[in-house]
Amino acid sequence: MTPIGDRLFGATFDETHVGTKYQTPGRTITEADVVNFAMLSGDWYPLHTDVEYARKSMFGQRIAHGLLTLSVVSGMCPLVPGELEAFYGIDNLRFRGPVFFGDTVSATFEISEKNAKNPTMGTIRVGFTVVNQRDEIVVQGDWLFAQRRSEEPGSEGSNHPGEHP
Repeated sequence: MTPIGDRLFGATFDETHVGTKYQTPGRTITEADVVNFAMLSGDWYPLHTDVEYARKSMFGQRIAHGLLTLSVVSGMCPLVPGELEAFYGIDNLRFRGPVFFGDTVSATFEISEKNAKNPTMGTIRVGFTVVNQRDEIVVQGDWLFAQRRSEEPGSEGSNHPGEHP
């Protein structure tokens, strides 16, 4: 197992290694976070914003939006300008448990796969698991990022040059 470090990605695709892990510090989700997210997204579903409605739900109280939690965790991923070209997608996303107001979430990221797409670009698959302060898994999935390859002669990929990853 690769130890958890302070960096997740190498400067280029070829310098990024499968098995590299990163553990975030915690971040408490507040009522202000939920209200601001509802304002930004327009998602005022009462499970998130109405105390009486939420009290009668299966959770018994208001919960944070799943996409709010995902957004907060995306900000916790250790991205260094210039290392990645673009966010490429999300696979296997599951909201496994509720995040209540006042819960503190943290995430573990692990590079699980590299795929050379063409001579200049590759994709990096990063598995992530988000837990609350009770160590309960609340979100899991895989992020995909596009990353520039080292400019080495003879590097080959599976796509045609110029094709997007």
